[in-house]
Amino acid sequence: MEITTETIKALRDKTGVSIMQCKKALEEAGGDFDQALVILQKKSGATAEKKSDRDLGAGTIASYLHAGGSVGALVEIACETDFVARNEDFQKFAYDIAMHVAAMNPLFLSVDEVGESDKAAALEVFKKEVEDKPADMQEKILEGKMNSYLQDKVLLTQTYIKDSSLSVDDLVKAAVQKFGENVRIIRYARFSVGS
Repeated sequence: MEITTETIKALRDKTGVSIMQCKKALEEAGGDFDQALVILQKKSGATAEKKSDRDLGAGTIASYLHAGGSVGALVEIACETDFVARNEDFQKFAYDIAMHVAAMNPLFLSVDEVGESDKAAALEVFKKEVEDKPADMQEKILEGKMNSYLQDKVLLTQTYIKDSSLSVDDLVKAAVQKFGENVRIIRYARFSVGS
């Protein structure tokens, strides 16, 4: 397949990644747009891993208020420099995370924050649900139920509301690749009238 400037531009518009990275991904994928997307997603994880120990000295706080003002969210997103923190795309990224928090109401930022008492309570409920299943299948079913439970409750593992092919963690890794800096969600708060 021929790699055209239009294809490179389309990939850049979709991912926000540099033109050179888009061109290299398309070359590696033999011109296939969808494969190039997958390649860039894999590379974003590796890039995020490399930059994860860098100091976070800047960032932004973004807010989202749902129509009618009954639900809102605040998020703090950190990055390395003011240059990135003030970038319009970074501000939009932070706003999108705030919108996601307002919509999905995560209880924990990461799996590490889930307390043992929360896990134990969920496990007790799931054990009752699988009592009638074959003994050799119960452990596997319990594991699947716990993973699903945590995915719904933990912000970084939730499916991103604007693109169901990504988790919020995938979105953060893509931001690391796009901005060339360590990017991390530091904290968030969700507000709802009457709760």
